[in-house]
Amino acid sequence: MKTYTAKPEDIQREWYVVDATDKTLGRLASQIASVLRGKHKTIFSPHLDTGDFVIVINAEKIRVTGNRLDDKYYHKHSRYPGGLRSIKLRHMLVREPEFPLHEAVRRMIPKGPLGFQVIRKLKIYAGPEHPHQAQNPRPFPFAE
Repeated sequence: MKTYTAKPEDIQREWYVVDATDKTLGRLASQIASVLRGKHKTIFSPHLDTGDFVIVINAEKIRVTGNRLDDKYYHKHSRYPGGLRSIKLRHMLVREPEFPLHEAVRRMIPKGPLGFQVIRKLKIYAGPEHPHQAQNPRPFPFAE
């Protein structure tokens, strides 16, 4: 029996739309990362991008558990002395509602050229509208 390896011409890409209303941030991010990688397909190969496109709407209505709204910080540094800037998750959801979900998914994707290619297939929008109607996205049956 021979081992099957997916070829680039064998890959069929789908478009899925996910409504993030009242979904838990980490659980949703892990399921999205799995779809972006293509782990839900039988032709998954770790060295190829076999995943699908994911559109997330209503990212501003995402839910977090516990005290994470006040305890979780996002940090960035300007590389100058005293250049550390920190912002709470609560304020980040007001300022940039797409960022926490994008960052959670990005950190679950492998680093390197393949990861950069995979994360480009993620489209996140704060509201219920998205400009990808021409791709005919269908809802993905996520496990709760």
